[in-house]
Amino acid sequence: MSSFLYRLGRAAARARVLVVALWLVVLAAAGGAAVLLNQGTDDTFAIPGSESQDALDHLKRVFPEVSGSSAQLVLLVPAGSAVDQPATRAAVARAVERIKAVPQVATAVDPFGDNVSGAISGDGRAALIAVPLKVELAQVDPATKSALSGIATELTGLVPGAQVFTGGDAFSNRVPQLSPTEGLGLAIALLVLLLMFRSLIAALMPLLTAVIGVGLSAGLVYLATLVTPISSTAPMLAVMLGLAVGIDYALFLLSRHRDQLAADLPVEESIARATATAGSAVIFAGLTVVIALLGLAVAGIPFLTTMGVAAAVAVALSVGIAITLVPALLSFAGNRLRPRVAKPRRSGKPRRPAPQMARWWVRAVTRMPLLTVLAVVTGLAVCAIPALDLRLALPDNGTEEHGTPARQTYEVIGEHFGPGFNGPLIVTADIITSTDPIGLVNKLAAEIRTLPGVASVPLATPNPKGDTGIIQIVPATAPDSAQTDELVTRLREQAPHFLATYGTKTAVTGITAVGIDVSAQLGGALLPFGVLVVGLSLILLAMVFRSIWVPVKATAGYLLSVGAAFGATSFVFQQGHLAEVLGLSHTGSVISFLPIILMGVLFGLAMDYEVFLVSRIREDYVHHGDPHHAIETGFVSASRVVVAAAVIMFGVFAAFVPEGSATIKPIAFSLAVGVFVDAFLVRMTLVPAVLQLLGHRAWGLPPKLDRALPVFDAEGDALMRELRLTDWPGVDEAVSARDLSLDDDRGRPVCTGVNLHLPRGEVLVLHGAGPVGKTALLFTLAGRVSALNGDLKVLGRVLPQHTHALRREVAIIRCRDTADPAAALPGDAGLVLLDDADLVLHTGARDALRTALAAPGPTSFVLTCQDPERIRDLLPPTAHLYALTPQPAEVR
Repeated sequence: MSSFLYRLGRAAARARVLVVALWLVVLAAAGGAAVLLNQGTDDTFAIPGSESQDALDHLKRVFPEVSGSSAQLVLLVPAGSAVDQPATRAAVARAVERIKAVPQVATAVDPFGDNVSGAISGDGRAALIAVPLKVELAQVDPATKSALSGIATELTGLVPGAQVFTGGDAFSNRVPQLSPTEGLGLAIALLVLLLMFRSLIAALMPLLTAVIGVGLSAGLVYLATLVTPISSTAPMLAVMLGLAVGIDYALFLLSRHRDQLAADLPVEESIARATATAGSAVIFAGLTVVIALLGLAVAGIPFLTTMGVAAAVAVALSVGIAITLVPALLSFAGNRLRPRVAKPRRSGKPRRPAPQMARWWVRAVTRMPLLTVLAVVTGLAVCAIPALDLRLALPDNGTEEHGTPARQTYEVIGEHFGPGFNGPLIVTADIITSTDPIGLVNKLAAEIRTLPGVASVPLATPNPKGDTGIIQIVPATAPDSAQTDELVTRLREQAPHFLATYGTKTAVTGITAVGIDVSAQLGGALLPFGVLVVGLSLILLAMVFRSIWVPVKATAGYLLSVGAAFGATSFVFQQGHLAEVLGLSHTGSVISFLPIILMGVLFGLAMDYEVFLVSRIREDYVHHGDPHHAIETGFVSASRVVVAAAVIMFGVFAAFVPEGSATIKPIAFSLAVGVFVDAFLVRMTLVPAVLQLLGHRAWGLPPKLDRALPVFDAEGDALMRELRLTDWPGVDEAVSARDLSLDDDRGRPVCTGVNLHLPRGEVLVLHGAGPVGKTALLFTLAGRVSALNGDLKVLGRVLPQHTHALRREVAIIRCRDTADPAAALPGDAGLVLLDDADLVLHTGARDALRTALAAPGPTSFVLTCQDPERIRDLLPPTAHLYALTPQPAEVR
């Protein structure tokens, strides 16, 4: 992949005008189409297959008056007054008739009606006008809300001293909007980039590309409303993630590019290499985030799946922009991004290097690694304790901002009618076989009234056809309380009793019941999703680092970060600490889809930091073999970029907390805490300490597992190796090997220190008695063995990077199984490998093989045998001999 990215980066740099123009055209097209065609967001939370959703869908068919969205008008008279007055009754009756005439209104319930109960508050000061609508929340026309607000204003004027509040689902305002506060995240990012690069051009470039990616992703998300419902949280989540990862991904490429420019690399070559190396890491990081976000579909909840897809699109676009648009912009910047060389002091003394905070830190945390590990693990475990009481719920009008009509109405209803009026439950009953539907519904209502947790049963009626009955239940507690959950469970436990006693099937539904079912299913999906994420992290990191302990350590660190983020979120949003500081309008529960989103997003970000930090440590370990020295040097070289990326991401997420919507606030807060903990406490503190404890053991992988796992070159090491060997060996050779070593299945050396030079069109003989690795070496030259150490080029291709391409140009002939090897020679092979050539005994076969080896042409030959004297008569005078010796017994 790194070779492809190398070519892509160079092509983008050369076609910079075209690349930039294409991205801008796509952005304009997506934005324009979204503005003209978007259908608006839909915050209807549905969970197909659940009892509550099935019952709600049934009500839409047989009792549509109670299944759509709804509005509420609450008339509140001053203290000491009573709402039940003749003049007030008359004013309310006129308002009800006017409400019924409003388009989209199914009906309006007069609180003073003969068959209506529970619509007058216990203190006599408030009257509740229920307004069922014909449409779902997403289809509510703004004109409908304006008409209802106008009627409420008129009613206020008709009742002296009264207030009329409009609320209900129809007046909820859950569409997140960007505010100037979110711009603080960009300001923090700009400041960090300026401090890091000390160049305005370099600092602005990641911001520009991130904004383009965010604009494009938001446009695509809104355009998708043409084909599927999209929640209002989805575009905001896409914007938040797109900004964070978009800036970071561009930062990684830009940082690598400037480092290479500082080493006097030409601009175009540096762009290509930065795209291949840092771009590989960006693709790995983006891929993990995308997979985790798409994995949200395991919950089986449509709105969560679309949310995950929307966020995944934003991340994927950020990756695409990083490996195409960023190289094009780097090409436009040219040498202006080349770091300036520090001027020497007038005194002639060399400048002291900048304070090595990173070096001091890594030495401090690895001086007593066990103590560091215990301190970090214990501290994060303590931070996670509040998560044990984490309570999940869907947002309702109680989570709206203070002062909004929906929130005011919610609070007035809770104060004067009781908290349960804000989330009534509905029990549906199949009464099609009943001869007394009204009597049956009343009997069910009478039994339900006696259940603990029921405040009242204001409505019990069959539908006009008499086949379905509904019983409206007002809980004694708020919609998001544990007691309401228990009431729903209690009602569902009565279903067998109702069936046995009355012969009717019942189900519990309503917005509150749907929310409870959604939260329950999301809670149940956490374990399988966690297993998916943890398993994926183990496999991906094992592929990247060829190690067992590094993936285990990285996954354990990720779990610690998730636990700490959950704990902090519960501490603030559930227990209410720091609520005023953070501008929270509601505490007591956490939005139900936060845990699974946090786990998915933080997984990708954690793997991102792990790769950038640990890959540098591994690179130094491979070069020098000293694990402890590699920790320090690798940490120092990678820490600057990791710190900058983490601070930027933390700033972007944190900026969405103060003015974000009720759904975005906890998500942004938990991601900010998770990023901070994972980057600074786990990756930059715990990881060096654990690697210090493991030493050489950190970098081991069993040979069988090593062969089974594909190689994922997340840092572009393969390309750098290929570039290093571009001009080696300096002449056109068919086979070139330098310090080549091979191991067997158990990791024991088969042959070591092999140095080969075979000019094209000539013959090489590998010989040796006993187990000297002739066949293994032959198959390595054929591109059939990828596990090798040292440098190897065959037919101009660097191995093992190009094994698949090489196999089409190389032929292997097992002389042990072939009577006439010369007859089996292919005509188009660039290299022919003959194993056990000394087993060709037939005179005719030897003559034919001798002729083939002596024939001039571009084909090269490599033969293996035990004793070259046995095939001396087959070889041309220019043949090269290379003796292989058995490895010492103690190492074999």
